[in-house]
Amino acid sequence: MGRKDDHIDNGDLFEHYRIEADAGQKALRIDKFLVNRIDNTSRTRIQNAALAGNIIVNDQQVKPNYKVKPGDIIQILLAHPPREKEILPENLPLDITYEDDSLLVVNKEAGMVVHPGVGNYTGTLVNALMYHLRDIPLFKTGEQRPGLVHRIDKNTSGLLVIAKTEFALNNLGRQFYEHSAGRKYIALVWGNPGERGTVTGNIGRNPRNRKLMHVFPDGSDGKPAVTHYRLIEDLSYVSLIECVLETGRTHQIRAHMSYLKHPLFNDPDYGGDKILRGTTFTKYQQFVRNCFSILPRQALHARYLSFNHPVSGERMEFESELPDDMNRLIDKWRKYVSGRDEL
Repeated sequence: MGRKDDHIDNGDLFEHYRIEADAGQKALRIDKFLVNRIDNTSRTRIQNAALAGNIIVNDQQVKPNYKVKPGDIIQILLAHPPREKEILPENLPLDITYEDDSLLVVNKEAGMVVHPGVGNYTGTLVNALMYHLRDIPLFKTGEQRPGLVHRIDKNTSGLLVIAKTEFALNNLGRQFYEHSAGRKYIALVWGNPGERGTVTGNIGRNPRNRKLMHVFPDGSDGKPAVTHYRLIEDLSYVSLIECVLETGRTHQIRAHMSYLKHPLFNDPDYGGDKILRGTTFTKYQQFVRNCFSILPRQALHARYLSFNHPVSGERMEFESELPDDMNRLIDKWRKYVSGRDEL
């Protein structure tokens, strides 16, 4: 049976298996070989993974008709297994930035859950996609997360790419896995973390609260995570920064910035919903509370996304404007900085 690899890099939407063929293995097509060794999969899914270059044998990409030999080291990247609960299409509004026969890029609004889960089986992006793409075979396969290559948190806004075919799903999944896809986020954080820096620290479930993530700098738990950041604008007690992801761990930017003692502004899970910098003056305290009400979520937006088109190979780049709530928040801090006597 296949062994799941620990180094999944795109939010557990894909699974990475490593299998070693026995010394007595007879010659057998790799698609037939793998369908008997990986639970909850089909020969078609395996063939599509191979065609997208997601099956590696002894460090070489192979096609579905490759014959497995004794001692072969086989690695395969597969989309997440089928769903366990029926997901229904819903006619929900979608802000589509780009769409063709292979994929679409969506600008997700804050407050929308990306894929169904406990307590969120309706009103998600996947429900909306299943309606919008109801004539596409991939969205009728019984997958819980059809087409999802990566994801962003419910209360984070910004860009997501969605695959419309099995080939595109496998191809894009490999790009995210190998870090060749580009992602940039804009965040407002408490304090000033400096002109630029890099946070490296494993991210895993918080042992005290499994809904949250925790940074393990000694590597004792979790999975490797790397976030690069640079200062865009110093706004006195808060800073506007750009974050570039190398990896795509759950809550990566939120956990990493909290670990640096610069949590995202108004992030309730990682301590950013308290007044962490500034004065004790009543007017200032009220000013910050007013800022919290303008942006009742963490100040994080997925602004930039790039990848190679799975069919043409062309480099695709997309950029999303900051949403209204973040613009209003930033403008309010700018006015504060330029005229503190207003407070």
